[in-house]
Amino acid sequence: MIKRLDIRAVINKTQEYLPSETLALIEDAYEFASQVLEKERAESARVELEHAVKTAVIVAELQLDEHCIAAALLHELPQKCGVSLSEIKKRFGTETSKLVEGLVKLEKVSLPAAEEVKAKKAIDLESQAESLRRMLMALSEDIRVVFIKLADRLHHLRTLKMLPPSKRRAIAQETIEIYAPVAHRLGIWQLKWQLEDLAFRYLEPEKYREIVRFVAAGREEREKYIAQVTKILKQELEKAGVKAEVTGRPKHIYSIKKKMDRYAAQGKELSEIHDLLGFRILVDQVKDCYSVLGVVHSLWRPLPDRFDDYIANPKEGAYEALHTTVMCMETTPVEIQIRTREMDRVAEYGVAAHWRYQEGVRKVAPFEEKIDLLREFLDWYKDLGGAEFVESVKSDVFSDRVLVYTPKGEIKDLPAGSTPLDFAYRIHTDLGHRCIGAKVNGRMVPLSYALQNGDTVEVLSSKGEKGPSRDWLNPSLGYIKTSHAKEKVRQWFRKQEREENIERGRELLEKELKRLGISLSEEELADLFKRENVDDFLAAIGYGDISTHQIANKLAVQQEKTLPPPQIAPRQAKLTSSVQVMGVGDLLTHLAPCCNPMPGDEIIGYVTRSKGVSIHRKDCPNIVNIEEKERLIKVEWGRRDRFYPVPISVEAWDRVGLIRDISAIVAEEKINIVTLNVADHANDTTTILLTVETKGIEQLSRLLSKMEGVRGIISVSRQG
Repeated sequence: MIKRLDIRAVINKTQEYLPSETLALIEDAYEFASQVLEKERAESARVELEHAVKTAVIVAELQLDEHCIAAALLHELPQKCGVSLSEIKKRFGTETSKLVEGLVKLEKVSLPAAEEVKAKKAIDLESQAESLRRMLMALSEDIRVVFIKLADRLHHLRTLKMLPPSKRRAIAQETIEIYAPVAHRLGIWQLKWQLEDLAFRYLEPEKYREIVRFVAAGREEREKYIAQVTKILKQELEKAGVKAEVTGRPKHIYSIKKKMDRYAAQGKELSEIHDLLGFRILVDQVKDCYSVLGVVHSLWRPLPDRFDDYIANPKEGAYEALHTTVMCMETTPVEIQIRTREMDRVAEYGVAAHWRYQEGVRKVAPFEEKIDLLREFLDWYKDLGGAEFVESVKSDVFSDRVLVYTPKGEIKDLPAGSTPLDFAYRIHTDLGHRCIGAKVNGRMVPLSYALQNGDTVEVLSSKGEKGPSRDWLNPSLGYIKTSHAKEKVRQWFRKQEREENIERGRELLEKELKRLGISLSEEELADLFKRENVDDFLAAIGYGDISTHQIANKLAVQQEKTLPPPQIAPRQAKLTSSVQVMGVGDLLTHLAPCCNPMPGDEIIGYVTRSKGVSIHRKDCPNIVNIEEKERLIKVEWGRRDRFYPVPISVEAWDRVGLIRDISAIVAEEKINIVTLNVADHANDTTTILLTVETKGIEQLSRLLSKMEGVRGIISVSRQG
C-alpha cells in the first residue's frame, strides 16, 4: 500500500471558482490513480502520484475546469501503467478522456542520449520539429491540453535534481526552446517566468549562481528601497483619492540574464544594471489607471520612449496595462506597471484566464484568429525539413510581436520586424502578390521597412494580375520576415511552368557562383542539397524553395564539416595560421594575393622556396597551369576566426552619393574596407574596385546581395 497523499490542496483551489458538484469527478480521479499506482513499486508509485497531484495543483491555480484537473491526475496512467483510454472514457466521460488522449499524443519522441547532448543543442532539430508539430496540433484542437502539459513540465523542472546531468540539460533546453515560448505566446506569465528561471538554472548554472549572488547581495538595501517607494506611492495616491494596491519586487533571474546579454553587447558590466526593480499598481477601474499615471509622472521624471499604453493598444493575448519607466527619487530608473485587477488576472494567466467552454464551443476571440495560421504550419510540416519548420514556428508564432492598424482601424498582430509585404500577405494572399508599394502613417516607405507598434499600414496594389518578385525571398534584402508570407510566394512560383523554373534556377545559380568566384558543378551542388536530380534542384531555386543565400550557407557549412576534429593543445601552444597543412597546422603559410582564397573555397598549398606554403584556390590559374606539380600539397581551412581580404568589382551608373551608399551597406555588415579605387568610363557608368575583409563565403554572399540593392548598381562580383 502506498501512503495516501493529501489532495486537499487541489480541492481547496478548485472550491474558489468551481461549483461543489464538480469536485466529485476530481476526487474519483485521484482515488482511481491511487488504486492503479498501488500495483507499482511503492517508491515509484509515490513519486508518480505526487507528480500527478502537484500538476493538478498548478492546473487549479490556472482556474481550469474539472475535466482538466481530472486529466492532470490521470495523464500518465496510459503510458506508465497501461490503463486504456477506453477505460478512462468509461469511468470519467468523453471530455476527460479526450484531454488524456491529447496529453498522450503530446508526449515527445525520446530525448537524445547523453553523448548526443551538445553545447546549446540538447535537442536535435528533427526531434524538436516533431515536438513543435505536436504542440501546434494540440493548440489547434484543444488548447486545454497545452495548459496541462505546461503544468506537467513545470513540476518536472521542480524535481529535476533527481535526474542525471545530461537528462537535466536536455529537458531544460527543450523547455527554453519550446515550452517557455508557448507559455509566452499564450500570455501565461505565471508559468513562463518559472519555466525560464528553472531551465536557466540547469543550462547555465554558473551564470545563474552569479545573478543569484548579485541579487542577494543587495537584498537588505533593496527591500528598504521598495518599502520607501511603496510608502510614497500609497501616500500620494491616497491624497489623489485613488484606491490602489502597490507592490514591488526585483525582476526574475532569466529576465536579468537577458538584460545582462544586452548590456554585454554594449560593453557594460552586470554592476552597471540599475533597472532591476519593478512596481505594480492595481486599481479597480480603467479610469483609475490614468489617474495613477498622472500621480507617478508628477512625482518622478519619466524616461523618453519608455512609456507604452497597452490599454488603448492591447498586446497579443489581450494583455492590457500602462507601462512607464521613471527616474525614481531622481536616482534609479524603475519600471511601473499600472493595471486593473481584471487586467492583472489576464496578464498573469493569459488565455487561460478567460478560457471557457459554453455548449462545447470555444469562446476565446484573441486566440481563435491564430488557429488558421497554426493549421497552415501543420500543412507545411510535411514539405519542410526539421530546421526550416523549427525556424518558421519560432519566427511566426513564438517571436515578439508588433500591433499595426489597417486603414479602417483593424488591429493586426505580426512578428516583430515584419514588413509591409508581411502585412499584405496576412490580409490576403492576392493582395501580397499584387503589392507594388506601401504607405505607413500616410508616408511612402520601402517594402523592407520594419513595422513599429501603432503604425497604420496601407498597401498599394496593381489593378491587374501581378506575381511576386523572386527578390522577395532573398533574406539579405529584407523584404519578407514571416514564414507565412515566404510560403505564399513559394507557392506562387511552384505553380509556374517547370521548364521556366529550371531555366530561371540555372540563371540564378550561375550568377551566384560567378559572383562568389566559385567553380562547382550543378551535380555537386544538387548532391549537397540531397536532390535526386539536377532539374529538381534547379527548379527548387527557380521557384524560391532554395535561395542563393542558402547555397552560400551550405557551402560554408560543408567546408566546416570537412575540417578535422579540434586537437587539445598545451596551454602555451598557439596556432599561427588559419590553415591546416596535411592536418598538422602551425606551419608558415600565407594566402596568395593572386586569387585571395577564403573559407568556403576549395584550396591547395604550394611549397615556395623561401616563404613557406602559399595557399591558393584550386581553380587559381597560377595553380592550374603550374609545371612543378610535386610542390603542391594538401591543405584545409583551420578553425580559428579571422578576416580574409576579398577584392570586389562594382559596375554602376555614376551619381552623387554612390560611394557613400556602398560604404553604408558595408558598414551595416560590420565589414572593413581595406582599399577603394574608382575608374570612370563612358556612357555615365563607373567601375569601383574595393577590397573588403570578410569571415567567409556566407558573409560575402549576404554583402553582395545587399550591394546589388543600392540604387544605380548594375552588377557586383568577386574578383581574382
